[in-house]
Amino acid sequence: MSVTLSPRALMSLLVNGPKAVDVLETALALGLLDALEPGPVRLDALADRFGVRPLRLYKFLDCLESLGCVTRHEPGDDIAAASYRAVPGLRDAVLAVVGPDAIERDRDRYPWRLLHGRLAESLRGEVGMTDDDFAWPPKTDAQTADFERSMAAGLGPVIETLRRHADRLWSDRRRLLDVGGGDGTLAAHVLDTAPALRVDVFNLPAVAPLVAATRADRGHPDRLGFVGGDFLAGPLPTGYDAMAFVRVLHDWPNDVARRLVEQAYAALEPGGLLLIAEEFRTPDRLAVQFFWSYFLIGVDSCVSRLREVEFYTGLLAEVGFTRVAVLPGGWELVTAYKPG
Repeated sequence: MSVTLSPRALMSLLVNGPKAVDVLETALALGLLDALEPGPVRLDALADRFGVRPLRLYKFLDCLESLGCVTRHEPGDDIAAASYRAVPGLRDAVLAVVGPDAIERDRDRYPWRLLHGRLAESLRGEVGMTDDDFAWPPKTDAQTADFERSMAAGLGPVIETLRRHADRLWSDRRRLLDVGGGDGTLAAHVLDTAPALRVDVFNLPAVAPLVAATRADRGHPDRLGFVGGDFLAGPLPTGYDAMAFVRVLHDWPNDVARRLVEQAYAALEPGGLLLIAEEFRTPDRLAVQFFWSYFLIGVDSCVSRLREVEFYTGLLAEVGFTRVAVLPGGWELVTAYKPG
């Protein structure tokens, strides 16, 4: 949905954001996106198919076109002959954003409204989130469970990329430590594609029941384990030939991120694999991250720092890892190996 707009035009779309979402939700619910994506399809055919008035549909499609969602070919004065095609992947993108399992719906339950209209006060430190609103790191079992559930909701792009590269990543690995691995959702997906692998989640002890529930639900009773600990308080466990930091390092300042990578290097077996998956700083990722950038204006304890991929590739080389590579996917993966 790439479109080049003047600043003034972009501001107009932004201020009409709720109306734009209404258009997208309606197009999805009607099934219009299913008809438009394979296109081109004429307006009169669309109107007949969906039982709507052609002139009103023409204006509705103008809304989609203004968002960069469809292209239009109008050969003459007869609007019925105008033909439309959706940009590739539009339906899946709209479903991901406004569908019943949308990450955005999950994020919206956070108390961002405490900041709305008060951002200037928040920037001055006069308004912010309390531990009752959002504690980082989580301080109670309930906060921990809620946070890990929310993080699991956003794992789709990582899971897709890990599946894509499963043979390359796990074919010669025996034991993976998923550092800060949440409730074990990601680990369970890895195990689905790596029958010879065992995965242990390393996380705060309060997370153990969540991993136990995932283990029971996903059917990996003997291969999904848990190791309790705090990676800020001591070294990482040893005995693993693979480790992963997935959506972990961005939450911490540079010196902490470096220390964690150094700890991984020290703990890994010779020849061990380290995998890093983050939302690297690109225009697309900044846009998808907008909610957290907004919400965390009111939180001083969480860095949430999107970094360029070069930060991680450079850091890995500095620490001593070799064969540093960036694997493509929904989220890129950075891989590196401890010399054998």
